[in-house]
Amino acid sequence: MSGRAKKRAHTIEAGTVVASFGRQFAVEVSNGRLITCVTRGKRTDIACGDRVDVGLTSPNQGVIESIAARTSLFYRSDVQREKLIAANVTRVVVVLAPSPPFHIELLDRCLAAAEDAGIHALLALNKMDLPSAAAVLASLALYARLGYEVVQLAAKIDIAPLRACLATHTSVLVGQSGMGKSTIINRLLPDASARVADLSAALGSGRHTTTHARLYHLAFDSHIIDSPGLQEFGLVHVEPEDLARCFIEFKPYLGQCKFNDCKHLSEPGCAIGAAGESGAIAPSRLASYRTLVTQLMKKARRWD
Repeated sequence: MSGRAKKRAHTIEAGTVVASFGRQFAVEVSNGRLITCVTRGKRTDIACGDRVDVGLTSPNQGVIESIAARTSLFYRSDVQREKLIAANVTRVVVVLAPSPPFHIELLDRCLAAAEDAGIHALLALNKMDLPSAAAVLASLALYARLGYEVVQLAAKIDIAPLRACLATHTSVLVGQSGMGKSTIINRLLPDASARVADLSAALGSGRHTTTHARLYHLAFDSHIIDSPGLQEFGLVHVEPEDLARCFIEFKPYLGQCKFNDCKHLSEPGCAIGAAGESGAIAPSRLASYRTLVTQLMKKARRWD
């Protein structure tokens, strides 16, 4: 970056981060113009959907000077770093499909992350036109009973069932690769490829932008963020003692265990364990929780 660009600019514009690549961002300002932005220093804590102030260094380039307070932040983390996915969203849409098979544990982690962030989550079961879809839908009945909305769609045929759920929300699509997120975006937004081209041009690195989140406008009050396909979802930012509240069916039993520091593994007098034995809590969900809390406890011990 030139010496001129490093100087603090005098003209400030407010905008929204709509795409990113490394430490470079595309920011959409109020008139719809895309500004290619960098950050000061090595700052990387900026997510798609963030509302920012940009100091202009040229008509189409700038420096992100500040980030407005967020209403929400959806992200994942491992022992090495945090991966911000989307900011200021009101809905997490976990996209699933009969083929390729999805991982229940990954689904549970996405839902736990949404619960931890205070964001409403729903499940979108795509490819309902496949023969195996009915069996997969039946396997998601558990989540419907827990209160999660399960939307059925075949995005290539009819996107209307999902479109109705997105109205008046800023949503983020998450899911494993191959679930059909790109198809969903293309059906929701016929001009999505043109928008990708615009963002790629703004970032000057089109071949890379598919690996980072991008924000699209569905309507003046409805927006959607497409995120890269997930292969794993770490939650090391959640403390072990806080994880149980991220599994919504555990909440009625919290505070009822014999020991105040119960981790709900194999402790005597564990109310959540008893609920699992009685069938009030599904074995698969309890197993997901126990695998994850064990990992978080190991992480906590490493940092002690």
